[in-house]
Amino acid sequence: MSVHTSRSEKALDVTNALVLIALGLVTVVPFIFVIAGSFATESELTARPFFLWPEQFTTASYDFILSTDTFLRSLLVTVGVTVFGTLVQLLLTFTMAYPLSKRYLPGRTLILNLVVFTMVFTGGMIPTFLVVKSMGLLDSYWALILPLAISPFYLIIVKNFFQELPEELQQAAKVDGCSEIGVFFRIVLPLSKPVLATFALFYAVGIWNDFMSPLLYINDSSMWTLQMFVRQVTSSASLSNTLGQTNLDIVPPEQGVQFAVIVAATLPILILYPFLQKHFAKGILIGAVKG
Repeated sequence: MSVHTSRSEKALDVTNALVLIALGLVTVVPFIFVIAGSFATESELTARPFFLWPEQFTTASYDFILSTDTFLRSLLVTVGVTVFGTLVQLLLTFTMAYPLSKRYLPGRTLILNLVVFTMVFTGGMIPTFLVVKSMGLLDSYWALILPLAISPFYLIIVKNFFQELPEELQQAAKVDGCSEIGVFFRIVLPLSKPVLATFALFYAVGIWNDFMSPLLYINDSSMWTLQMFVRQVTSSASLSNTLGQTNLDIVPPEQGVQFAVIVAATLPILILYPFLQKHFAKGILIGAVKG
């Protein structure tokens, strides 16, 4: 049976398409400009305030930042904190969500209410800083991981997902002699790959893009993350003071270096996303169907 579309519906579809295209351009065009500017020469950046394709390609800006000790160190710090922090956050979130998914857990309702309470009311920046300081975590990489170790929103979604898993599989494993921890690691986690991949991406992006935590808790410049490095480059009047030692004698244009640093800080996440995209929508929807 054919479905006839009225003129008003067609007009609405066209309008929606145009609005989405416009929003997409507003999002993508500035990033394309930054990429183009990172490959442009100094004269072109001075003469052309806006362009999407450089007239003459040059990798001088990338050669410059890759030759500096500060950039490479901040990149390694960010990669290490992101990988380790994501593992810690996934471990804490999933191991807390699993027992909360059991309706027979004593005090379950109270704990869930406390989790929801933290979604509405937070201590704020100053109390959080005082807690981090009192725990001796200042100038420590743990300060970038532990304060944001568990997201209440993610925790509830994972808990809802665990509730939808077949209870028969878990009971069968227990009959075969598997402990509760064994059921979690051997039965539950293998069935949770979509949710695991989704929140691994969420947590990794959150740590990678985190700017406030290193700004508040890290005073040692040798422990800077990539986002702090981007801040220093884009706000500093002197590249040599920010970037430190370099193996190149020629200093590329300041704006070109700023563009290159922004691209270098964004590119790893853009490369990671396509590998986890197939799990993205499924992982969110499958855990948010029922409460």
